[in-house]
Amino acid sequence: MRNKTVSSIAEAVQQRKEQLDQHTREIVQWHFGDDTGSEFWLNKKKEFDFDPLTEVDCFDDLKKFPLFEDDWLRGGPMRRWVPKQYQDKPIYVFETGGTTGIPKSRVVVEDHWIDYEMFSDTLPDDKFPKGGNWLMLGPSGPRRLRLAVEHLAQHRGGICFCVDLDPRWVVKLLKKGKVEEAKEYSNHVIDQAMAILGANNDIKCMFTTPKLLEALAMRLLDNDSSIEEAGISGIFCGGTEFTQQWNRFACEELLGPNVYMTPTYGNTLMGLACGKPFEPADEYKVTYYAPQPRAVVEVVDFDDHKKVVDYNATGRVKLYTLTKEFFVPGFLERDEGEREQPHGKYPWDGVSGVRPYHVFAKTTTVGVY
Repeated sequence: MRNKTVSSIAEAVQQRKEQLDQHTREIVQWHFGDDTGSEFWLNKKKEFDFDPLTEVDCFDDLKKFPLFEDDWLRGGPMRRWVPKQYQDKPIYVFETGGTTGIPKSRVVVEDHWIDYEMFSDTLPDDKFPKGGNWLMLGPSGPRRLRLAVEHLAQHRGGICFCVDLDPRWVVKLLKKGKVEEAKEYSNHVIDQAMAILGANNDIKCMFTTPKLLEALAMRLLDNDSSIEEAGISGIFCGGTEFTQQWNRFACEELLGPNVYMTPTYGNTLMGLACGKPFEPADEYKVTYYAPQPRAVVEVVDFDDHKKVVDYNATGRVKLYTLTKEFFVPGFLERDEGEREQPHGKYPWDGVSGVRPYHVFAKTTTVGVY
């Protein structure tokens, strides 16, 4: 039986690889076509020593491109990123990062809806009931999370209740050593969540970050309640603090056996990478799989970003975004982790143990994430 399973996974891996190659060809033709491409990529094409339209035939050919530079995303004009076919559509702008200086921004038309509808298909309906209302306990403002989670709730037939949260203020306070003030701000955010949960809003599902989930669970405990008693049965949680140790702690101490939590890893460029379904043998290890073919994650050698490391080996996370709205032919994230084998549900490479890239880790300030 095991050999049959291994064989079926291998077949699925090959099929997905062929699908990714075909998708890559279509996306490159779109972004570099004179009638469809964006101003940015049509101008950038003139700098390349190859022709993307004739020399990109598969996913691996994306290594012919130089690395994507996130500084390209600082400042406008934003419409230079919009493909010609989308210029007349309503355009969203979402910021990513940018605690200091000019924020990095990405244009979006419908990608945030598509990403979260795909993610919706991975959620168990018994824990994330259709028609159930949601609490969005996370960053608001110019970040896509607020609108994306709200769309997720609406897509599943529910209503989304949101708090007001500025993560940049938390980071500023921590950088200045104002730990108590940061705790006060966290309390202010939890106050908002408690008000929503106590207002007969019938909240069943929630998005939050590890730190905020822990803070909410402890506040409920202080009030002789719990996440489960508050009516929440499904939690979608993401952030760099989502470690294997914290996952075990949260499941065993904060949530209990009747509350389901799914880890996610994502950002404004990638979309949403889903966590591998819980298996006791994994000992709460958290493994993520990107939403291929719309986004791909590789774990690459620290000294050679064109070289993928062996399975179970450690490397830096490299991201590719391949949608008709946005094209990233290879970007080195500020994260590292271990390369994982394909899974039956996600027949392509995954990444586990995601954490801040060790070169940057000492200078990275983690706020509400």
